Amino acid sequence: MANKKFDVIVVGAGSAGATLATRLSEDPSRSILLIEAGHDYANIDELPDEIRQGHATGPDMTIDPDGEHNWGFTAKATPFHTDMPVPRGKITGGTSAINGQVYLRGIPEDFDSWAAAGHYEWSYDKVLPFMKKLENDLDITDQYHGNSGPIVVRRYKPDELVHDQAAFIEAVTDAGFSRTEDHNHPASSGVGPLPLNNPDGIRWSTALGYLSMSRDRPNFTLSADSHATRVLIKDKRAVGIEYEKNGELHLAFAGEIVLSAGPIGSPHLLMLSGIGRKEQLEAVGIDVISDKRGVGQNLRDHPYVHVRWRAEDNFPMPDVEVGPQKVALRYTAKGSDLRNDMVAVMRWSSPNREFLMSAGLYLAKAAGELQITSNDSHQQPELDYHLLDHPYDLDRMRDAVRMHIEFGKHPAYKGILKEMIDPMPADLESDATLDQWLLSRASTMHHISCTAKMGAEDDPMAVVNQYGQVHGIEGLRIADLSIMPDCPRANTNSSAMTIGERVAEFMDR
Repeated sequence: MANKKFDVIVVGAGSAGATLATRLSEDPSRSILLIEAGHDYANIDELPDEIRQGHATGPDMTIDPDGEHNWGFTAKATPFHTDMPVPRGKITGGTSAINGQVYLRGIPEDFDSWAAAGHYEWSYDKVLPFMKKLENDLDITDQYHGNSGPIVVRRYKPDELVHDQAAFIEAVTDAGFSRTEDHNHPASSGVGPLPLNNPDGIRWSTALGYLSMSRDRPNFTLSADSHATRVLIKDKRAVGIEYEKNGELHLAFAGEIVLSAGPIGSPHLLMLSGIGRKEQLEAVGIDVISDKRGVGQNLRDHPYVHVRWRAEDNFPMPDVEVGPQKVALRYTAKGSDLRNDMVAVMRWSSPNREFLMSAGLYLAKAAGELQITSNDSHQQPELDYHLLDHPYDLDRMRDAVRMHIEFGKHPAYKGILKEMIDPMPADLESDATLDQWLLSRASTMHHISCTAKMGAEDDPMAVVNQYGQVHGIEGLRIADLSIMPDCPRANTNSSAMTIGERVAEFMDR
């Protein structure tokens, strides 16, 4: 394959990349090379159990943290939490192949705020058709949902809820929150069943939904177990990719290169290729092609903490090690003008006989950064999330934790929750003590994004335009969660696939 020429090379076969490459290959006259660092499994029967079966192991991301299908990054979350695991999928399907299968869309205000900033191609009205195109919703048929796309979506029914989740619904509705049966309706808020891409318990990744359509096309080439090391750039134009496979270095060339390596991989590849902050690149011995100040900046995520209870002694814990997320409360923080800026879910941990109520911030003010530390592509960049590094983020999370504690006192939890074990009374003595607790517990919801944001060419922090094209470098795009200006108020897998669909349409024009 070395030195072969393609029309388009896509780097990264994850949520956005598999989507993009599949759509581009629908044109039989266009040759596509999809490069993936992880392993490829040709069909569902070949998938390891931990990949195929949702909610198999682990408290947050359902996969072995040290396994071969996980990049195994670590990060600084806060000054008091400096060794936060950041699992990302190293496999065809990317993180969609290891995640919790929550299929929440961003709300209209997310996309319309991008459009208001000048990115008119990303208004809610313009992205809705692509949201519908990618999904096959088994439960809802209306003008907001698709029923024939490659990603299968379903919800748990009321009779499938275990006792703690039924009690959660009762507690939050008695507290005055509304019910919703469709969290993906544009006006939705309140508590109700989560949309999930796991029909019959199968984690329906983009490897199953999209690559099953494209992998046998004659114009489509998938190179798995292939580690991209840099973009080849000549006279400010991207012309190819250098990558390692089977211990050898390969080159592949194309008329257009698209990075879909994710919000860690894509900015890292830019830096390795000489595109990034001049002083950072020079410090690790990389020749600077473009002093792009925004590469790796504006790192966004959704911080969360667990309020934890011990189960009553006689309560029969379910057989599954960690409870799946079946229902969620999305709500607006008290006094906030940001609709649905908060989220709460309830689940269990059977080995510890614990129940967890997770308080999450769906639209944070704080932003972190990603910095290159070596010119070795195998050395992970430094990730500093700066979680809760803004007074308003702390204010909202403080209120959320106190509200969750009150939920746990509801009579519906009698016989389920025995005693609260975290936070302890000393942690709740004052705002200052609770802030200390929050900063020591805050972690990622695994929705890292926005590290190569879209913006006007005269914006020094913008990396791409609204079409994903890298400013100042011809023939190079980014199509993944990196390009978002801010994190949507939702789990990000749906948004990543939507970006893949949207950029494919741009490239078809």
